[in-house]
Amino acid sequence: MEQVTFSPPLYKQRYQFVIDLVKKYKPKKVVDLGCADCTLLWKLKFQTCIEVLAGVDINRAVITDKMYRLSPLPCEYLQPSERPLTIKLYQGSVAEKDPCTLGFDLASCIELIEHLETPVLEKFSEMVFGYMTPAIVIISTPNAEFNRLLPGLNGFRHKDHKFEWTKEEFQNWAQDVCSSYNYTVEFTGVGKGPPGTEDVGFCTQCGVFTRSYPSEGSLTADSCRDTEHSYKPIYNVVYPNLCDGTILRNTLISEVVYWAESIRKNMVECSQEDETVDNHSYQASSKSVPSVRNISQETCSTEEQVLTDTGGDNEAYKEGNTIFIPLAKLFSFSKVQKLCGSLDRLKAILSETSQVELNSDATAMILSAVEDIEEHSEACWDTSCLELGVALAECEEDWDEELCDS
Repeated sequence: MEQVTFSPPLYKQRYQFVIDLVKKYKPKKVVDLGCADCTLLWKLKFQTCIEVLAGVDINRAVITDKMYRLSPLPCEYLQPSERPLTIKLYQGSVAEKDPCTLGFDLASCIELIEHLETPVLEKFSEMVFGYMTPAIVIISTPNAEFNRLLPGLNGFRHKDHKFEWTKEEFQNWAQDVCSSYNYTVEFTGVGKGPPGTEDVGFCTQCGVFTRSYPSEGSLTADSCRDTEHSYKPIYNVVYPNLCDGTILRNTLISEVVYWAESIRKNMVECSQEDETVDNHSYQASSKSVPSVRNISQETCSTEEQVLTDTGGDNEAYKEGNTIFIPLAKLFSFSKVQKLCGSLDRLKAILSETSQVELNSDATAMILSAVEDIEEHSEACWDTSCLELGVALAECEEDWDEELCDS
């Protein structure tokens, strides 16, 4: 018999199946039941609609082996996201109820149910569809009819499988679940066989279950009170994001310092090139913005225009060896506007920090025309990183104490 191959590999097709449904339904809270080595969770963390991502597995060693792939990347600290993202991992059985599984919009159960004994499978149905009640449930399981196309296979595909269902058996089970818990289901799959085997179906059969009634908030609250915590928390990470006031402030300050240094650099270079420039009125040069960060071409063009615009009362000026940059000028940069929302908000934040110097009426930022171009920026950045590191360390310490208490 000809060797059956899948491209992409079958496990990647299963992951992509879940990712495509996440893109379609845009759930904010997603849980992967039977998350194993967290590979699917790692792929899902890049879906920008998700704000809470959780994984549950009974095998602690499997979870912890690669769970640190879920940690934020260095670039995610340097450029915090606008959306919040929390990732949590738990050790526990999918047959046991726990309040930490409540409130999710979508639950994935990929190649899980075939590992469950019949009594456990019944409890699984009650837990997922009767207790958790997510809006969408994705379940995949091997299609036993496809096994005859897999050369050398005797028995089940994995030694831990308790059963492998035909299409009819899986669909009968799924329809019974829908009748019992008021869901509907659509059947599909991944992993097509060779031409001429269409009647066999997919190698992996999938059911996408949709809740037929709206969520009731009171159900979640009552369930939390009546159910004890049976899962053990293993991992918890909160990604840096602009919803955090400290991170937002530090990101804004770094952005302001960057553009202030860019303006100062242009002024200093302009003065060096033309000794006749009036020190009390900065005439902006047509030099390009320093290529310090990764900015899109469109954004760079817009910000460069703001940087080099002349005229009006908001232009930077020089008195002796001191450069004054009006906050209104700094507020004209699009990302600064987006981060603080208003000029008054910008003034309030900059007035509260020692990382920048303002004039007496807090309407302009002050920089020296003679100090090293990079010195001020690096000092502010180092302070911001230190404060952010302290805040993150405090969060980790709180979580460690919670784990010890549990």
